[in-house]
Amino acid sequence: MALSLARNWWALALRGGAAIVFGIVALFWPPGAIVALVAVFGAYALVDGILNLVGAVRAGRSGQRWGALVFEGVISLLVGIITLFFPGVTALALVLFVAAWSLITGVAEVVAAIKLRKMIEGEWLLALTGILSIAFGILLFVSPLIGAIAIAIWIGAYSLVFGALLVGLSLRLKSWASSQQQTQIPTGPVPRPV
Repeated sequence: MALSLARNWWALALRGGAAIVFGIVALFWPPGAIVALVAVFGAYALVDGILNLVGAVRAGRSGQRWGALVFEGVISLLVGIITLFFPGVTALALVLFVAAWSLITGVAEVVAAIKLRKMIEGEWLLALTGILSIAFGILLFVSPLIGAIAIAIWIGAYSLVFGALLVGLSLRLKSWASSQQQTQIPTGPVPRPV
């Protein structure tokens, strides 16, 4: 599989480049661009899905495992299509999903801190993180637009780092593939001893 990835290093570079563009848009244009951000995310998900399916086809042709790439590609395509056709609902759903997740994990952290108070010292730190998570979830439910802007900024930062790492990986794979080709013995007819 590594050789297949290395031969298709350009696909990883394209994914990384798309993530970097998405991250820049998210970081520098969040207040007035939440709908645009959702559209860019939808387009990114579509491109990501297509490139994963291309990778799956190429991996299948070379006898490599391709199931995970197909799964990831189909999910990305579905998310991209839903996002592009329902951008407002997608943005609101994302904020509410993060709010619910924050509330649930916050309550779980407080409960865990209460149960751990007899076993460890410093359990108040876990309780504090739980309270912070609960407060964040409530704020997102109360003001989803501000929550969407905050999430857009965090997603932008994540996308920049993720994209840079993918581009770096693609360049390393390109270099590795090149070194593999140089060390291989040429395949041709083997001379017969006379």
